[in-house]
Amino acid sequence: MWGLRFNNERSWFEAHREEYKTLLETPMRALGEDVFRAFADGKFTPPLQLHVCRIYRDARRLHGGGPYKDHLWFTIRSPEEEWTDKPVFWFELRPEEWNCGLGYYQARPLTMQKLRARIDTRPEPLLKLDRRLAKQSEFLLGGGEYARPKCSPDAPLARWYNKRTVDLAHGEKIGETLFSPALKDRLAEGFTFLTPYFQYLASLDGDPDPRLDR
Repeated sequence: MWGLRFNNERSWFEAHREEYKTLLETPMRALGEDVFRAFADGKFTPPLQLHVCRIYRDARRLHGGGPYKDHLWFTIRSPEEEWTDKPVFWFELRPEEWNCGLGYYQARPLTMQKLRARIDTRPEPLLKLDRRLAKQSEFLLGGGEYARPKCSPDAPLARWYNKRTVDLAHGEKIGETLFSPALKDRLAEGFTFLTPYFQYLASLDGDPDPRLDR
């Protein structure tokens, strides 16, 4: 992965293709399948699907960069074609770190409006989830925030209310955990902890459009 970061070109990749397949592609898919079986297989309605990313970057989004990703990931997510506005579980491996969690690839403004409307009208479910989150240290609330706050910083759920998108993430430097069989169990346990947050965010789809109340 470090090699790709500094030699992101076809000739270098072709010379190391077998290394990529043996050391990255095959283990990443195996880990994703193990975690999916332990955590999600047959346990969600509608069913979730495992997706393992490809090494090739989208040719429409190169913007002067090389043709290959220098990081890989898998997601466990909705099977819908338009999934980027749905919450997803993820594991990502970069040359210097790995991270995992739950969040949106690209939440639409309407989705975040629905979140704020729900906080305004029914704050207790998210307050309960927020208290649960505060009792642990594995996953931290992240996501970009609005330059102009949407509510008072003293409001009980201000840190959720002011988000432009939401993720609950954990990351750490490359170390023994990455190369241990225990990684599968740690990811499955972490995703299990995050499941109530997934269900809460996924249910926003069914909320009415708050713009219609204006």
